[in-house]
Formats: sequence, C-alpha cells, structure tokens
Amino acid sequence: MNSVPTLHSISANPVNSENFEPYGQVIVASEDGKPFNSEEAQLQLDQGTPRFYIMRLRDRGLQFSRMTRHQHCTQCLGSLEGKDWLLAVAPPSPTAQPRLEDIVAFHIPGTCFVKLSLGTWHAGPYFTHAKVDFYNLELADTNIIDHETCNLSEVYGLSLTITTVA
Repeated sequence: MNSVPTLHSISANPVNSENFEPYGQVIVASEDGKPFNSEEAQLQLDQGTPRFYIMRLRDRGLQFSRMTRHQHCTQCLGSLEGKDWLLAVAPPSPTAQPRLEDIVAFHIPGTCFVKLSLGTWHAGPYFTHAKVDFYNLELADTNIIDHETCNLSEVYGLSLTITTVA
C-alpha cells in the first residue's frame, strides 16, 4: 500500500557565486572584450553534440518529488525576459540518490544563468509565472542517455516545496 508523501518545505536563498559553488557556477554579465577567465562557464560538452535551445515551461509551481543529474555533461540554464526563477540542487554524490539533508534551493534572478557541474542533482526550473522561456545548453542526447532521476517520494516518502525568502 502506497502512503501519501509528506510535504517538506525548503527556503530558497538568493544565489551568488560563493553559495552556489558546490553545485556549479553563477554567470553574470561582463563587458564585451573581456578575456576568458574562471568566472565564465567552465563547460564540459565533449561527450557528444552540444545542444543550445529555448525551452518553454508552463505552470511549474513550486513543488517537486524528483531530482535529476547528468554525469557526462554540464548544463546551463537561464530565463529569458529577465524573469526570476527557483532551482533545487544537491551536490554530486556516488549514490543513486541525493542525501535529503543536502538538498537546497536558490532564487535565481533573470539577469544571470547557472552552470550545473557534472553530477549535480537538480529539480527545476520552478516559478509562479504562467510561462517562462529558458535557454538550455546541454548535449543533444542528454535527456536520453545521461538522465538519472531519483524519485524522492519513493526513497524518502516526501515531496518538497520551495518557499521564497522575503
């Protein structure tokens, strides 16, 4: 008999380079002509054909019960039109699921993007707008051959909801 998952809240913290470092990078605007350096996205897209596209998401809400990771490429996500959004993450782990105590959430402004490191567990993007378009950089077959998902309601008996910090 399946039980109803418990709803657990996590607060979204404002993202910055320091607090997001265990999961990837925060990339913000720089002046044109600036030489490449470590503040720019350190990409790993050498396992296949890179895919850069715009994905339209609708009515995502703030609740989730699954997290995914990609072990063979980095992934970059950012919203268009300057819309803020939320992302839950957990650091890469050798196990088939993230540790519950490691799951954190971030509020990401529409003025930057994030690069997820190899193996970073993630859930989102989430938002309260009716729809948001996101640019996404990954490999052409990431969602086919490099898409490991953990069902948190099966593993931990819960779903999570992200709350925003005022």
